[in-house]
Amino acid sequence: MNIQIKRLTECTIQEIITAWNRGFEGYFVKLEMTPELFFNRLVNEGLSLPHSIVAFDGEEPVAIVMNGFREINGKKTAWNGGTGIAPEYRGNGVSTLLMEEILKIYAEEGCEVATLEAIKENERAIRLYARFGYEVTDSLVYLAGTLEGKNNSHLQSEFIRPEKLPTYSFYKQNVPWQCQWQSVKAGEAQIYFDDKRNPVGYSLFKRVWNQEGQLEKVFLFQVELLGEVTDETVQAVFSAITEHQIHPISYMTVNASQSNPVIQYLLEQGFKKTTEQVQMVKTL
Repeated sequence: MNIQIKRLTECTIQEIITAWNRGFEGYFVKLEMTPELFFNRLVNEGLSLPHSIVAFDGEEPVAIVMNGFREINGKKTAWNGGTGIAPEYRGNGVSTLLMEEILKIYAEEGCEVATLEAIKENERAIRLYARFGYEVTDSLVYLAGTLEGKNNSHLQSEFIRPEKLPTYSFYKQNVPWQCQWQSVKAGEAQIYFDDKRNPVGYSLFKRVWNQEGQLEKVFLFQVELLGEVTDETVQAVFSAITEHQIHPISYMTVNASQSNPVIQYLLEQGFKKTTEQVQMVKTL
């Protein structure tokens, strides 16, 4: 085994896609990529070709790590946006080489914080990251289910562009990477107010319509409510997101914190967990 590491800018598109698809073979969720899907993800999630790496055994691409960088709460933060190793190279030291290389890149870039998410069942990966100083900071969940629409006008709501969310003092910057407004630029956001125009929270989401122009599905990236959270308030938020449509609508939460009371509400409505992850953070 003769492992060499290259930046993605030194690789062909085919080498990158081969490294990704081999790296995630037999993974807990299907992550196979085409060049189009890969580069869409690269742009949408702000991933960096010059700071991401592919490991080669001779001429063969056998592993990949994708990295992105943002300023979060005033600190330059790195995100590991996917580490994949071909099945026959797992458990023989390649992961250690990859981790050493990306931490070197983070240091060169002056990062203060490193973050990632790992599938809860992927105990080997979680142990690896812990060995390099990452700590579990949150439990995350993807939920899927359907809610009957309700015409609940308990709250006032206001649509805003996602990029305006950071101008509100109650916006949470420190959430999983894919749930930050920068990763959901093509989405929508709402601010919620009580009858005295006091803010009570916000949401960040994407909506999908069918060919008849009827709202069909909502992807929820953030729903954050201030103060005491009641079922009536949560119902009012979903009513505002759907603009008071009353037919059944499918929802999926993306990397939502299991401690969020909105998640508890959805579980009580019969939503099912499709994937569970842990968020891990390392101070550099």
